[in-house]
Amino acid sequence: MNKLIRYAVLAWLAVLVAIQFVRPARTNPATEPSRTLGAMLSVPAPVQAVLDRSCRDCHSNDTYWPWYSSVAPMSWMVIDHVNSGRRHFNYSDWAGNTPDKSRKVLHDICEETKQGSMPVGSYTLVHRAARLSDADVATLCAWTTAALGAGR
Repeated sequence: MNKLIRYAVLAWLAVLVAIQFVRPARTNPATEPSRTLGAMLSVPAPVQAVLDRSCRDCHSNDTYWPWYSSVAPMSWMVIDHVNSGRRHFNYSDWAGNTPDKSRKVLHDICEETKQGSMPVGSYTLVHRAARLSDADVATLCAWTTAALGAGR
C-alpha cells in the first residue's frame, strides 16, 4: 500500500510538471490612445481610480500578470477570466463598441457592481484592494447614469 501511495504521488507530480507546458497566451495588446474609454467619454479622476483599481486587469489591455498567472492550472483560469473580461468590454478599445453596446456596458457597470457580481469574487479574494465599497459603487453608478444621459 505504501508503494502504491508513493507511485500515485509521483504520478500526480509528473502531471503537475507536464501541464506547465500547456500555456495559453498572456497578452497585452497595444493600445491606441484615441480608442480608449477616456478618449471617448469624460471619465472623472475618482471614476478612473476605481476602474484602474478594480477593473483594469480584466477589462483593458493593461493587465498586470501576477506570478501565479504563469503556473498551471491557475494560469488557465486567470487567462480565461482576462479574455472573457476583454470580450465583455475592453476600455482600452472603447471605440470598437457599437453605440448600443456602449450603452449596455455602461448600464451593466452600474448594475453588476450594485449586485456585487463585479469584480468577480475569485479576483477580489486575491486582490483585496479591488473590492468595491458602497461609495465606489455610487461613484460608478453616478458616472454611468450621467454618461447614459449625455448620450441621448
